[in-house]
Amino acid sequence: MINKKQDTDSLIEKINILRKEKNAVILAHYYVDSEIQDIADFTGDSLALSQQVSKTTADIIVFAGVHFMAETAKILCPEKKVLLPDLNSGCSLADSCPDDEFEKFINENPGHIVISYVNTTAKVKALTDIVCTSSNAEQIVKSIPEGKKIIFGPDKNLGNYISKVTDREMLIWNGACHVHNEFSLEGILELKEKNPFAKIISHPECPKPILTVSDFVGSTKALIDFSISDNSSEFIVATEPGVLHQMKKLSPFKTFFAAPGNTGECACNECEFMKLNSLEKIYNCLLNETNEIILDSEIIVKARVSIDKMLEISAKFNL
Repeated sequence: MINKKQDTDSLIEKINILRKEKNAVILAHYYVDSEIQDIADFTGDSLALSQQVSKTTADIIVFAGVHFMAETAKILCPEKKVLLPDLNSGCSLADSCPDDEFEKFINENPGHIVISYVNTTAKVKALTDIVCTSSNAEQIVKSIPEGKKIIFGPDKNLGNYISKVTDREMLIWNGACHVHNEFSLEGILELKEKNPFAKIISHPECPKPILTVSDFVGSTKALIDFSISDNSSEFIVATEPGVLHQMKKLSPFKTFFAAPGNTGECACNECEFMKLNSLEKIYNCLLNETNEIILDSEIIVKARVSIDKMLEISAKFNL
C-alpha cells in the first residue's frame, strides 16, 4: 500500500512538472477516477468543460474524459493540441447515433431545427443546428420559437424528459447511455426502503420510471449543487458513481449511495470508458504528446457553429 502511494505521488509530481513545462491544462469529467479529478486543473460536467475549453490559454489540452469530449475541445480550440489519455475511451450514447443514419433521419424529416446532445461525434455536431447538454437542454428547447418543429437526438430518455418539462413535441432519436439506461428501479426502491430518509436524485438520461420516483432530476452539476443545498443528509444517486467523490468532498458529513444497476454484479453502474483514464496514461500522453485528436477542418467549422450557438444561449441564461 505504501509503495502504491509512493508510486502515485511520484507520478503526480512528474505530471505537474510536465504540464508546467509544456503549458498544458488537464481537464477531467466528474465520472473519471477520483485521483484524476483531484489533480485536474478543472473538473466539471460537459457544459462547464466546454466553457472552460473555450477560454483556456494552454497550448496543450489533456482531456480526461471520453472521445466526444476531446473532439469538442478540438472544435473549440483547433489551433491547440488536444490529447486523450486513451483513444478507446468511447461513449455508448455517441455510438448509438451514427452520423450517416442521423443525416438520413434529418433528410427524411425536413423543416426541423436539429438539437443534438453534446454526447455525439463531431460529424453529428456538424449536422446539428444547436448542441445542448443536460444543464441547458431545457432552456435551449424553450429558445426555439413555438411552431418550429424540432429533432432531438440522440438520448431518448433526456429527449422525453425535456419534451415533458417544456411541453414541446419533438422527433426524438432512439439512443441511450448504457450507464443511465440500466439502473434498477427495483434495486433503487429496495435501497430507499432500507434508507427511508434518503432522497433519490437522478440524471435525466435515466428512464422515465427512475425519474418518476426521484425527488430531484438534474444534470451532473445540478445533482452536486442539490446535494449541497438540500437539508437532507442522505442521497441515493442515479448517475455514474464517479460524481460521488465530489459530493463527499463538498458535503463530508452527508451520506451518498450509488444507485444499483440491473446486472447485479456490483452496487452501481460504472462507465467503463471513463474508467479507461488513468494517471499513468495522462503522464504518457503528455510526455510523448500522443493520442492527439485530429479532425477535418470542414467538420470543425460546421460543428463549431452548433456549439457556439449553445454557448451563446447558455451565457444569455447564465447557465
